[in-house]
Amino acid sequence: MAELETRDKGKAAGLPAELRYIQYEHALEKQYLPSIRALISKDLSEPYSIYVYRYFLYQWGDLCFMALGPKSSLLGVIICKLETHQSHSPPTLRGYIAMLAVSEGWRNHGIATTLVRKAIDVMVERNADEVVLETEETNVPAMKLYERLGFIRSKKLHRYYLNGNSAYRLVLHLKKMADMAGEGLV
Repeated sequence: MAELETRDKGKAAGLPAELRYIQYEHALEKQYLPSIRALISKDLSEPYSIYVYRYFLYQWGDLCFMALGPKSSLLGVIICKLETHQSHSPPTLRGYIAMLAVSEGWRNHGIATTLVRKAIDVMVERNADEVVLETEETNVPAMKLYERLGFIRSKKLHRYYLNGNSAYRLVLHLKKMADMAGEGLV
């Protein structure tokens, strides 16, 4: 399994004792990509082709994590990337959370929070300046999750999704937080 595999011995009520978080790696594609696609297509409003998944997973699989439950079943997944963002001066190293989904029966147990934190931790290790994402304005649970983790709403994107729904772009400023921590302000 991936080097960053961790186990949660069911500390939170209702979680299986064998809950594991693993870093995605290409060798897991055949076993998990169909489940990843099914989970994400069930919960997210945008249809993604196999090429979109491979774009992220091939290049940034180490920024993607899965929550596995009984019999290694997929309970949740986060898919991310990290690239230089040229629109800022000077350019920034921007993490991006492209997709996050947790199986409906396993929500509200901290799985999504753990997946997001694992991805952000790797981005911080790689010196990311910020992490961004978009989420539907009607997705209140997602908004609460990200805002609880320190993300702020930076922009409303009208009719952003194919279904006509608007979105918010959320940003987590990592460098500003680190700079403040260095000055004893956090």
